[in-house]
Amino acid sequence: MSKQDYYTLLDVERSASEADIKKAYRKLAMKHHPDRNPDNKKSEDKFKEISEAYEVLSNPQKRAAYDQFGHAGVDGNAAAGFGGAGGAGNFSDIFGDIFGDIFGRTQAQGQGRSYAQEGADLRYTLELTLEEAVKGNSVTIRVPTLVACKGCKGTGSKDGAAPKECATCHGAGQVRMQQGFFAIQQVCHSCRGQGRVISDPCPLCRGQGRVQEQKTLSVKVPAGVDNGDRIRLNGEGEAGLNGGPAGDLYVQIRVKDHDIFKREGSHLFCEVPISFSLAALGGEVDVPTLDGKLKLKIPAETQTSQLFKMRGRGVKTVRGEGPGDLLCRVLIETPVNLNKKQKELLEELEKTLKDQGNHRPKESSWFKRMKQFFEEIKSE
Repeated sequence: MSKQDYYTLLDVERSASEADIKKAYRKLAMKHHPDRNPDNKKSEDKFKEISEAYEVLSNPQKRAAYDQFGHAGVDGNAAAGFGGAGGAGNFSDIFGDIFGDIFGRTQAQGQGRSYAQEGADLRYTLELTLEEAVKGNSVTIRVPTLVACKGCKGTGSKDGAAPKECATCHGAGQVRMQQGFFAIQQVCHSCRGQGRVISDPCPLCRGQGRVQEQKTLSVKVPAGVDNGDRIRLNGEGEAGLNGGPAGDLYVQIRVKDHDIFKREGSHLFCEVPISFSLAALGGEVDVPTLDGKLKLKIPAETQTSQLFKMRGRGVKTVRGEGPGDLLCRVLIETPVNLNKKQKELLEELEKTLKDQGNHRPKESSWFKRMKQFFEEIKSE
């Protein structure tokens, strides 16, 4: 029987990030885990399938092989993590990694296992001006995070010694309570689900192995970033527990509103006010670009809201696309604060426009449609 596509099993796109894959697996594993579905063979099989899919897609090397060759590229690797193709499988390994923080313990039950936990990923919102986003820059940020305690080197013990196995649960992190036919598992009260205890806690971190600090980092912002883009800094998230690896820091880009330009992908938009005499007679006007001023030619008889395109004066995106265009929308401005002489000149101009020819075709067309509208109303 052919295997189902791993991406389909986890209900994610092929372009999904590691975080999205982890989130999807967590949701499905919570639903189909055997502890939640006792004596349900269908749920058990489903859990095996999604765990196998996660085992491959969470590993960059295995995922690359799967993307290129399909199941044939990872069959040996994937099966090995689950007791072989016909084995019963060990759900606790991968499940403990994902859900240890939910159930108040590190990894799965059992002695002799690793208690290391990966640190949490962090997100930092970085605000940039449009110019910084378009041209790129190196920015220094300060991020509050949990780092390994220097006093105990992350162990949580005052003398730096490794914590001892809990005598109550023997390192499992949980204890089993049974009465008659009923048996339940609950978090060990002695070690609070950690499986290990610290007899002499470090005074600096109070046995946590981590302390809060402000970390200063330099972020290289590539040219062309836009709102919603993310920059990933590996290992710059929270420090792990018990020697586990640190999480990652995701720098989320937010571009501030600009006084002149609006950006849509690789294109820039701006509004350019012009006088009605320039619109009527034609001429040139200075317009801003990110590289300085340029002359925009305004043809005679230009109408308000007309759009002019300046090719290649937009933005070159971070994905390597060529620069877009600058689109300028002209707005004809009505003069204000006229003196007597100016008013007389405008009145004279208006008179000549009415007496000689059709100088306002849109106005004439509008009045024609309005007249037709009222005639239709009267005929009803």
